[in-house]
Order: sequence, then C-alpha cells, then structure tokens
Amino acid sequence: MDVNSSSSRVVLVGPVPRVPPTVGAVGPWPDIEPLLAGAVGLLVGLVSALAFRWSEHSSRTLPPQPVPDVDAGVARVLAVLRSAAMVVDNEGRVVRATAASHALGLVRDGALTHPALRDLVDQVRRDGLIEDVELDLPRGPMSSAALRVSVRVAAVTSDLVLVLADDLTQARRLEAIRRDFVVNISHELKTPVGALSLLAETVEGAADDPEAVRRFAARMQTEASRLSRLVMEIIELSRLQVAGALDEITLVDVDQVVAEAADSARTAADAKHIRLRVGGVGGLTVSGDRNLLVTAVRNLLDNAVAYSPEHTGVSLGVSLAGDVVEISVVDEGIGIEPAVQERVFERFYRVDPARSRDTGGTGLGLSIVKHVANDHGGDVTVWSQPGRGSTFTLRLPRAEGPDKAVPNPRPHDVVDEPLRSQA
Repeated sequence: MDVNSSSSRVVLVGPVPRVPPTVGAVGPWPDIEPLLAGAVGLLVGLVSALAFRWSEHSSRTLPPQPVPDVDAGVARVLAVLRSAAMVVDNEGRVVRATAASHALGLVRDGALTHPALRDLVDQVRRDGLIEDVELDLPRGPMSSAALRVSVRVAAVTSDLVLVLADDLTQARRLEAIRRDFVVNISHELKTPVGALSLLAETVEGAADDPEAVRRFAARMQTEASRLSRLVMEIIELSRLQVAGALDEITLVDVDQVVAEAADSARTAADAKHIRLRVGGVGGLTVSGDRNLLVTAVRNLLDNAVAYSPEHTGVSLGVSLAGDVVEISVVDEGIGIEPAVQERVFERFYRVDPARSRDTGGTGLGLSIVKHVANDHGGDVTVWSQPGRGSTFTLRLPRAEGPDKAVPNPRPHDVVDEPLRSQA
C-alpha cells in the first residue's frame, strides 16, 4: 500500500479478496420465496371460489320482502265495518283482520283458514275482477256444522286484496223456518178442509139415513172446530212474532190467570176422567198481557190433558223462586225422550203424530207458550222421562203488587200431593 502524504486518496494495491454470496440472516437454508408465493395464490383462489359460490347462491335467493303497509284511512274504515274484513298480501299473509273475522274462525296463525277463501283471493289476483259468492264453510275441524257466509273479494292495491265476509247462517235458518212454516200451514189446513169436503159429500149421499146424517154431522163439527182452532192459533202465533206484541201491559194477578186456564181445561179433563189439581203460592203478580198469559197456561194444561191416559191426574201449581214466578204443569202422560225435548217448542212439531191426529192437536200450542214467555221477559222449561210424565214450567219475572204472597193453597182447590220436582 502506497500512501501519498500530499493527497487524501487511499490507494489499495494488490488483489481484492472474493466475498461469498449472502444466504440470509437465518443461515444457509434453501430459498422459501416460491413456497410463500404458492401459498398466497392458493389462499386467494380459495377465497375467490367461496365468493363466487356465495354470489351464485345470493342470486338465486330473493331478499326478505317487507310486509305491505295498510293505509291508515283504510284501517279506520275496516275497524267500523259490520262485516268481517281481512287484508291479504301477495304471500297469502293476512296483514290486517278485524275481530269479527277471528270470531268467525276465518283467520288463524296469520293466514286464511279455509281453502275456498284462499282460492278466491288467487282468482282475484289473476283476473282482477271483484268476486261475490256465498260459501258453506265448516265451523271447525271437528264440527259438522256449516257456516253460511257471503264473501266479497276485491284488489285494493297491486299488493293487497280485501276480503269481506258476512255471516248469513241465522238469516238462512230463519228463511228455512218461514218456508217450512208456510208448507206446514198448507198441510195442516188441507187436512180438516179435505175432511169437511168429504163428510159433506157423505152426508148428501146419506140423506135418507137420519142416523148416518147425525154421525157425520158430529164429525163435521169436530173437523170444523179443529180448523177454527188451527186458524186462531196461527193468527195468535203470527201476532206474537211481531215486535211489540204486548198491546197493553198491566199488573196481572197470577191467581186469576191460573183459575181461568184451569176452568177452560176442566171440560176436556173431565171427559177423560183426569183429575185436575191446582195449588201452590197465591197472591203473586206479574207484569204483562193477561189474555196472553191465560192462553199460555191453558195451552200447557191442554197439552198435559191430551197426552195423559184416562183416570190419571194433572197438577197445576204456582211457586216463587227468588224474584221469579214459576207456573208448573205436571202430568202422568207418555213422557218425552231427552233427545227431542227442546224440539217440542218448535212450530208443528209433535212427539207422537198419530196421537196428535186423535186428539186434534195442531202442534202450535207449545210454540205459542214459548213466544208468550219471551215477550214477558221469561222462559219455559221442560222436565220429562218416558213413562213417567212431564213437567212444563212457565217462568216469569215477579212484579210488585198490592198484596203479598201467601204460601197457602187456594181455598176452592183441592191439593192431594205436592208438585213433582224437576230434579
């Protein structure tokens, strides 16, 4: 090495030593850069594949659709409708339903209950027309009873369909009862009219036989009486079915009602040798129409006498249960099967049609009793067992009268035994 003192340069003389290549700080290991690059590429490819699969799945699945909102004005209108109202969206969900729709069982778990209603909604969506139909829908999965409804279905927006339903079950039932009433009246009137016509022809042909004339004339009187009674009861029942049938409401003495009804029934009872007994609590009063109450009690007595065998007894008694006056008629007749006890109050219903023809019954007496009881704010009940007789009880609200009730039998009546319990 030569050093020049007059200069700041340093000159290296001789061969420069060779330095081996650097292998890194970790020592002499093979190069790992290719491995790292491969791992990163593999990871990127996996993430890309997953992202592609997720994108494909998302493209096939619709996002959750918001439930259409019902306009506030429409909601207020639905709230005041008499009809059961339901608003259904495109997915078949009921987004709005009134209390009446739930009461009729038309909506359950946020959807229409009956397939017929769902089919109507789908049809309106397809056609865009308003549908008006009447449907018979089952009341429940375990019930055989049908619900008759009038349904109107219309689209209110592009997403919502309105379903209106009116319960017509009771109205259709009343229409059927009216039709049956007319048919039954025609049938009942035809029988005595036909009998009178036939008897008149027979009398004309037997003009030379005085005995036959008298016999057939008696039959004509019987049929004429039956026809007159039927017409009068039809008129009475029609009047009772009109609102406000009580023309004049007064305080009515129950003693007088019972006495008059018993006197009217006594002739028929004596003809069958049936002992008529009257007893119970006296001095009671009710509010109502005296003539209608007499008719109701007399019908109960006539019914008991007609369906009781000869040489038996019929009891008429009055009792007080709280503020309710109970007028009970007890017979020893044929009795009524439990399955048909409620039907005896239907118009023209007869427990034994053959016996009714023999007794001349019209099938309207107990129906009139029921209407009279309802018009006076009361009711009529029946207890009966086949072979043991029946007890019909007319229950009326007691009215405050001038006299207090006296728990003694009426002095002119004979009471041999207490009235049979209904329990």
